[in-house]
Amino acid sequence: MEWADAGPNSYRDVNGKEYIDCLGGFGIFNVGHRHPKVIAAVKAQLDRQPLHSQDLLDPLRAMLAKALTMLLPERLQYAFFCNSGTETVEAALKLARAYNPQKQTIVAALKGFHGKSYGALSVSAKGEFRRPFGALLPNVEHFPFNDLPELRGKFEWLRTVGEDVGAVLLEPIQGEGGVNVPDDGYLRGVRELCDEFGALLILDEVQTGMGRTGKMFCFEHYGVEPDIICLAKAFGGGVIPAGAVVATRDVFSRLFDNPFLHTTTFGGNPLACAAAIATINVLLEERLPERAAVLGERMLAGLRTATAPYPELVVDVRGKGLLMALEFTDNATGFELGKLLLDRGILVSGTLVNARVVRIEPPLTITEEQADFVCEQIGAALASMSARAKTGV
Repeated sequence: MEWADAGPNSYRDVNGKEYIDCLGGFGIFNVGHRHPKVIAAVKAQLDRQPLHSQDLLDPLRAMLAKALTMLLPERLQYAFFCNSGTETVEAALKLARAYNPQKQTIVAALKGFHGKSYGALSVSAKGEFRRPFGALLPNVEHFPFNDLPELRGKFEWLRTVGEDVGAVLLEPIQGEGGVNVPDDGYLRGVRELCDEFGALLILDEVQTGMGRTGKMFCFEHYGVEPDIICLAKAFGGGVIPAGAVVATRDVFSRLFDNPFLHTTTFGGNPLACAAAIATINVLLEERLPERAAVLGERMLAGLRTATAPYPELVVDVRGKGLLMALEFTDNATGFELGKLLLDRGILVSGTLVNARVVRIEPPLTITEEQADFVCEQIGAALASMSARAKTGV
């Protein structure tokens, strides 16, 4: 079936029916579908030069790098541009291992998801994706998310056996893992452990960045600064695939003598840079991170009200900003809700291969009326499911 965008927050099918987008391409459409300023920037660049020659410097790449350094903490000064989230993680892993060859061990969280290319899959923690491909990267360890004592123990016993940790890789809020929001002091504690043991902190903000959680970057909620940050998904404005890795001068300095150690043909191309610059402008001009914070509180409250009468179906409602989730008693319940919502003109999704946790991740441009409608329809769908369960029909 072919689909068309029906506005900033919705799709239309071939029969003309519209669906409110509460999936958002797993976080692609932060500025909405086909935002006119992003489209205009890409069209204008298309008329000048769609793709670049690698031997000719492109001004948009420098402008985008400068814009990122203005948004991020001062110590994050250098950027590498690529095409997707998994590529940003690959670049971050290479930067981390090049930074300190004596500390090759990378530690990542259980339930974390960072992509499906070889290195990114190695630090991801979902056996269903990993098992078919045999041995992955060596010197990768996992630990429970949101558990500082376990992480300290991991640091200490790895040091004991001579495999000191070179970097910790985390999503500030786990997306694919189920929208797992950490305790308020958790990321600060991870930062302190990294400083104590001389490890880099890599934050994968591919899904949580670009305003999704109510701040431009999720780490801002927790008062920490990473050494490396990964951005993608919404970075290209929902129009052009784009990703960026931004890090400190010290981290990038390992490539200064030979920048060709890590390159990409299409990364930082003019169309992607034009889209990303326009996206940043839209996020700032329309105050979309702030909007995500306000509407996120509204929707979370509405979702909790809608689900409260059905504790036999719904285990938890959680989230930050407009990255939210409903956790159900089992996979079948979440899948049934998704089907009922689709019938009611609302698109949601589980976590790739499981619907026990259903993500609610609309564009940051969703209206108050649409947000309220979604919550009302979730309540109505749950009422129907509960009634059927009680009658056995």
